[in-house]
Amino acid sequence: MASIEIEIRVHAELNDFLPTARRRRPFHQALNRRASVKDLIESLGVPHPEVNVIVVDGVSVGFDHPLDPAEGVPRRLDIYPWSQTPALVRVHHLRPRPERPPRWVLDVHLGRLAGYLRLLGFDCRYRNDLDDATLAACSAEEGRVLLTRDRRLLMRRCITLGHYVRATAPRHQLEEVCTVFDLFDAFAPFTRCSHCNGPLGPVPKAEIVERLAPLTRRHVRHFLRCRDCDRLYWHGSHLPRMRELVASLSRPPRGPLPSG
Repeated sequence: MASIEIEIRVHAELNDFLPTARRRRPFHQALNRRASVKDLIESLGVPHPEVNVIVVDGVSVGFDHPLDPAEGVPRRLDIYPWSQTPALVRVHHLRPRPERPPRWVLDVHLGRLAGYLRLLGFDCRYRNDLDDATLAACSAEEGRVLLTRDRRLLMRRCITLGHYVRATAPRHQLEEVCTVFDLFDAFAPFTRCSHCNGPLGPVPKAEIVERLAPLTRRHVRHFLRCRDCDRLYWHGSHLPRMRELVASLSRPPRGPLPSG
């Protein structure tokens, strides 16, 4: 059976998916059967939604580009994340850009992150009982960016919009997502329920006064109510936490992603 050695270079943050010995340096991979570029890339451990540009021997190609050892090519494969675009190559972009502002669906491990994103006004589908097939279908059918800590889930063929969350601490996860997707100008605090994702709207105090504790009834005038789950919000209790959250987030200079 024919076999070829391909020189591979994985760029920037995509190195996170490689064994340490292969990171940030060219390495060689044997190919002894016909395969698509997508199959080869994911055999390295890199989920395809993380990839934006693929260059084979200086030519930008798509995921379905065939690699055939019988043809004796290619000699070099470069794989770029969506944060980088190679120079001197007419680029065929692979990763579609999410809508602005993005809408999200999050796996079962990212409940705290979902709550933070909702507090900032982002539309987040999250439940702690959604299985992988449902998450993938939601992302594909609704155009939502899938956020996950499960690399295999992100490799499902139907998913085009997704991000593997590197950080483990929820606040660091929020910083990472805001940085990767440049969300800093899209914050809309107090517009979405952090509990159920429903939209918030003003409600007259007279309509909900019987639900209020005595001190709240006495001192707070303006309230918001979730149109879906009926939960109440008011600035007296929630505004300081929201101000602290927004103040902690700012567009950082280009650099490594935050780690857990």
